[in-house]
Amino acid sequence: MAEFRRSRLERKEEDQITRKTIILGVVTLLVFVSVLVFGLPLLVKFSIVLGEVKSRREKIVEEKVIPPPQPRLIVAYEATNSATINVGGVSEPGLEIELLKDDVLYDKTNASETGEFVFEQVSLDKGSNLLTAIATSEKSGSSEPSKPTTVIYDDMPPTLTMTNPSEATLTVDYADFDIVGQAEKGANVTVNGRLAMVDDSGNFKLKFQLSPGKNPILILVRDLAGNEAKREIEITYDI
Repeated sequence: MAEFRRSRLERKEEDQITRKTIILGVVTLLVFVSVLVFGLPLLVKFSIVLGEVKSRREKIVEEKVIPPPQPRLIVAYEATNSATINVGGVSEPGLEIELLKDDVLYDKTNASETGEFVFEQVSLDKGSNLLTAIATSEKSGSSEPSKPTTVIYDDMPPTLTMTNPSEATLTVDYADFDIVGQAEKGANVTVNGRLAMVDDSGNFKLKFQLSPGKNPILILVRDLAGNEAKREIEITYDI
């Protein structure tokens, strides 16, 4: 009797296991079928959406605004004794060019078909003038400022102090004479057209060979801006 009861219990447990296995198989089959029926179209739709997002992103990158390249200013000198100068330069053709003087907008012009532009009669302030240019476009905005250019406006004659000789006329009894003096720092000094050596402090010295009799001597100093100072001396060589 006991063995019969155990046998019934075992069969009951086996039946439960079999039912669970069948149910699990049916559920697995239903899930698989659902994936086949609904999952693939969803995957396809998801792939399409990803493709559209990528396409839009690439389009945005293509349409990203790139500012124009910075223009280049061309000024022939660093210093001038003129109150106005012409400022030229090059840029991409057709762009609007803004000229800034000491970081303040001074004037506007357009680059030609060859990319050249010029600002005529730009007024300068006494001393240092910082010039920069910016290229602008309605579609792509403004460029970076150009490399700055400094122009010095100086209309004052350079300094000139004579040490030897200190007087305008003199008489000597020797032929070798040292012309000695001090000029403005950075200036050029000539003695009767001969270039004298000038040190960092503006001191200059030039040995001059005198001829018998009167020797007119012209000391000429020219600074970076083109201003000049001169001294006329007459040395008599009395043999």
